Amino acid sequence: MRAILLAEFADQLNSVMQVVTKEFAKRQVNELYKGKITLPQFFVLDHLHLNAEAKMKDLAACMDVTTAAITGIVDRLVRVRLAVRCLEPHDRRIIKVRLTPSGEALLKKIHEQKRKMVIDIFGKISEDDRREYLRILTQVKEVLHKEPK
Repeated sequence: MRAILLAEFADQLNSVMQVVTKEFAKRQVNELYKGKITLPQFFVLDHLHLNAEAKMKDLAACMDVTTAAITGIVDRLVRVRLAVRCLEPHDRRIIKVRLTPSGEALLKKIHEQKRKMVIDIFGKISEDDRREYLRILTQVKEVLHKEPK
């Protein structure tokens, strides 16, 4: 196998990722890909699922957006009853957000559909290749988390 220049690797990776992203999206049949919720809304729901509740300022920091932007995202989630705002009893200036049972159910449905899709696709790839793919993606994730934005 010949050596590959980093620039050539970048071009090939971008080309492959475009197809992979498009094909994964075509296989998604959940509310995220039907346009019922946006990707930022999904990330907020997922964060709330993992953390039970979150302050608005913490959600904004997690999403790397302004508090005004996170307010708009949360407003839409509250309007469709996927999340609820809660005032902190000892300090009403603090607003926390939690998932509603509908929000939990939607998130569970999306996660189950995504899991099934990954099983369907990666079931056609050898265990060794899956392990190597996961190892490399984990390295990429670590590099991304260490680098300043």
